[in-house]
Amino acid sequence: MLGEGILKGMAETARNFVGSYVSKDRLVTVQYPEERLPLKEATRQFPFLVYDGEDWQKGLRCVACQICEKECPPKCIYIQKSKDKKPDYIGKPQLYPATFDIDLSVCMSCQICVEVCPFDAIKMDTEYELSTDDRFGGLLAHKEQLARSNGHYHRIHPTEAAEVDGRLGAEKTRLEAKAKAALEAKAKAALAPARPNH
Repeated sequence: MLGEGILKGMAETARNFVGSYVSKDRLVTVQYPEERLPLKEATRQFPFLVYDGEDWQKGLRCVACQICEKECPPKCIYIQKSKDKKPDYIGKPQLYPATFDIDLSVCMSCQICVEVCPFDAIKMDTEYELSTDDRFGGLLAHKEQLARSNGHYHRIHPTEAAEVDGRLGAEKTRLEAKAKAALEAKAKAALAPARPNH
């Protein structure tokens, strides 16, 4: 029948209109920004840098390996590696990014930077209200703006963050056990009497 699709569409519109007075499930319009839909855990917008501890400069997980910069399809990540090393939040000397910028006007939120990072240092944020009237400098995020605590990561992606922390904790325990075994072996070797050569 001619116009059958139009009649079906009008019937659906009428059902939603009348139903919106009876059922809250039929309300399809959200009065943004006063009302907001809850974000799904897998929501991703733009990248951020994870840091551990209280001080973002000491706790930044990024060691400026530049893998994310090389793999980024739109080339929106700019990293300059430090010339020196400084202690991280547990005191281990690490390289760090002297500059780490992301041009959010170019970023396409593909998450490739997250997938290639071997240090779990870069993750995807859920923040999407980033509008600005400065289309050049206003959307260029520097490492101070990109740094977010591990607690923030746990709030927005709890399942993924727990899995990452579990993996990093197991790796840390394994390395500590290996270092302890090496120290014990060295101590045993030092205490063992020297055998004369015949």
